[in-house]
Formats: sequence, structure tokens, C-alpha cells
Amino acid sequence: MSKQITTTSHNTLVSKVAFVQGGSRGIGAAIVQRLAAEGATVAFTYVSSPDKAQALVSSVEAAGGRALAIQADSSDAAALQQAIRVAAETFGRLDILVNNAGVLAMGPIDQFKLEDLDRTLAVNVRSVFVATQEAARYMGDGGRVISIGSTNAERIPFAGGAVYAMSKSALVGLTKGLARDLGPRGITVNNVQPGPVDTDMNPASGDFAAALTGLMALPRYGKAEEIASFVAYLAGPESGYITGANLTIDGGFAA
Repeated sequence: MSKQITTTSHNTLVSKVAFVQGGSRGIGAAIVQRLAAEGATVAFTYVSSPDKAQALVSSVEAAGGRALAIQADSSDAAALQQAIRVAAETFGRLDILVNNAGVLAMGPIDQFKLEDLDRTLAVNVRSVFVATQEAARYMGDGGRVISIGSTNAERIPFAGGAVYAMSKSALVGLTKGLARDLGPRGITVNNVQPGPVDTDMNPASGDFAAALTGLMALPRYGKAEEIASFVAYLAGPESGYITGANLTIDGGFAA
């Protein structure tokens, strides 16, 4: 689970219900904690490690919030749809969707396995469409859809990341199109594009850290909580005129 830091909460999301796909660790866990701190009831999915998911629920509840962990693999469309239905029916509504699930497979193009390509697209792209389609059936006017993309949609300065970059670039167009589809209902759709963030998958002390920070204007990794604060803003009332946007938060990686 992401290390919790003190944040300033204005309770901007009181009475709102959020669904976070891929919310049990790293950036996703920080998003769950931040949305709950802002007053939202938060359901989130996890694939494995039920103990870790329940620990996050307990952390939210200990802070006075409300959360629900649902096991579902985002590559399984039926399971993801069912998870969203459970959340909406349990809490009586759905106001915010955060598409955070993602996988990373890298390798030379002449050795890249088709099964890795298919899973990358299933989780990083198809699940965003599936979740948004299902969530939109439960959202009222003024809902929020927020996807977590990557700065690699804008810049991929190393070999082996073509498929990952493609999957995150696909979110750029999907975000714009969905914003047009859902705009008449007052539902905003935006894509947050983080740069290197200190998580278990890509630690600031890892093998790639020195090379990545050397490419950035701010020579440090981001914190999961910094991404979560951006998501909380996009989920809140002050962001109602932002939609169809691909917003980079990467320490100047793509500058």
C-alpha cells in the first residue's frame, strides 16, 4: 500500500460515490485514500492479495471513511462490469470513475510476445472503455471519468516500450471521443498522464531511477499522493469546465 501522507481535505466529495479500478496499491491506493479523505465513499478493485485490499479498507474506515474492496481482473470485461454493478447497487449511485488499472510489458519488438500485446491492450485500453461504458449507465448528470495514462504517450525515450506507449497513446483519443459522447450529460472525461512515480512497480531506488530522473526537469520521482491530489481536483466541483483533456504531471519528463 502507498505510504499515507498528510493532505489538506476540503470535503469536496461528500455524498459522492467513486469506483477505482486497480485501487489496492501504489497510485491506486493513494487515489482511494484521497477520495475518501475528501468525503467520497470509494469502491475499488484488486486482482490478488485480499489482505492488502482489506488493509486499505481498514485504513479508510479508521480515518472515518467508507470503502469496499471487490476482486476483479480488469482484463475480464464481465468481471469488471459486475464489479461496477455491485458498487452502484451497494451504495445506490455512482458519481466518479477512476480507471487506474494498468500493466507494463517491455521488450525488443522482434521478441515481444503476442500474448503480452493482447494483455496490455486488454487492461490498459479495453478496460477503460468497458468500465466507462458500464459506469455511464449508473452516473447522473455531472459525473466524472478520470483515466490514469502515462507521459510515455508523449515521450518514449528508450527502446522496448513501444507497446506500452501505444496503449497509453490510445487513451488520448479515447478520452477526447468519450468527452464528446458524455458531454451532453455534463459528465467530464479526462486523462492524467504521470511521469515516473515512486511505487513498488517502479521504485525511486530502482535500476531505472537514475536514467529516468536524468531526463526530467525536476530531478526526482513523483509521489503517489501528488497524482492522487490531481485526480481529486478533477473529481471535484471546481473542475467542471475541464473535459477531453490529457493532463501531464511528470516533473518535466516530456518538457
